[in-house]
Amino acid sequence: MLYSLLYNLHEWFSPMNVFRYITFRTSLAILTAMFFSLFLGPWIINKLKRLSMTQRIRDDGPKTHMNKEGTPTMGGILIILCILISILLWGDLKNIYIWIMIISLTGFGFIGFCDDYLKIIKSNSKGLKARYKFGSQIALALLISIFLYINPKDPYTDVLSIPFFKKWLFDLGLFYIPFSIIVIVGSSNAVNLTDGIDGLAIGLVAIAAFATGALVYISGHKGLAQYLQVLYLPLTGELAVFCGAMFGASLGFLWFNSYPADVFMGDVGSLGLGGSLGTIAVITKHEIVLAVVGGIFVIETLSVILQVVSFKLTGKRVFKMAPIHHHFELKGWPEPKVIVRFWIIGIMLALLSLATLKVR
Repeated sequence: MLYSLLYNLHEWFSPMNVFRYITFRTSLAILTAMFFSLFLGPWIINKLKRLSMTQRIRDDGPKTHMNKEGTPTMGGILIILCILISILLWGDLKNIYIWIMIISLTGFGFIGFCDDYLKIIKSNSKGLKARYKFGSQIALALLISIFLYINPKDPYTDVLSIPFFKKWLFDLGLFYIPFSIIVIVGSSNAVNLTDGIDGLAIGLVAIAAFATGALVYISGHKGLAQYLQVLYLPLTGELAVFCGAMFGASLGFLWFNSYPADVFMGDVGSLGLGGSLGTIAVITKHEIVLAVVGGIFVIETLSVILQVVSFKLTGKRVFKMAPIHHHFELKGWPEPKVIVRFWIIGIMLALLSLATLKVR
């Protein structure tokens, strides 16, 4: 919106030509999202408190978490709002992929909002019933996947790209649609499972958004894509602006969500952000790279699966508690130590994902 207005002035004032550069607008998107997050954060947190939108702590969780009772939740509303403001200002709204990301972010965020709201207004409620929650996620991911499958602007509609190998491309055919659904829904829920201690999930989302932003910029830049021998996907470079907005909003939210947290993002934030990361990966054919850059999210999800399967088959638990961050808490690690160490691993995995570019 503002981007179009300012760029159209370049014919009369040449410095305005700078707005055509994605890197410049990505930087503005980061700063804008961060500014609005810091500016609006205190007001939204106070509003959530007044509306009694506060967290209930489960009795079966770590005892050290009991003092978090009453902390405002649904702070993901702030994250989504700041991303949207930033995108509407600096994104190219003529780009179809920007609108797909807006639909994904708000759609998964709305599902999370309904889940959070039911948990708060109904005592002892676990939120949306699983069939409604996952059914809604699958339906939204199905719509996104079908559109991408029939998208005439994508020369690699149903292709799966294998990192580290420049010519390993697999034509999935119609299986592309269920595969995309698995990636998008899986990513959404993986971030949701990781959001269990202060600042952990949002910090990892910021790391993933930064690395993903670099990857999508390269995929959408013909010269860089050819040089690094990755798939060139026209128009996808604009998604770097979206990743920048996500990165800035995540950093801004981390200001309030860092230990000890003033607010939690809730499912509205974790489902929205996770679904967005999955959608970007599907658009840019970086599904497997997403599993690397979001490796902690994968590990957290696998820890829950292993815990459930082991208990049902043997009656024994693999971990003291799942997801795995709670396991380390119960082993005696202070919460800040768990968070920072997981962030360090997340940064290493992000760098590994970027390394896939140069070894092809």
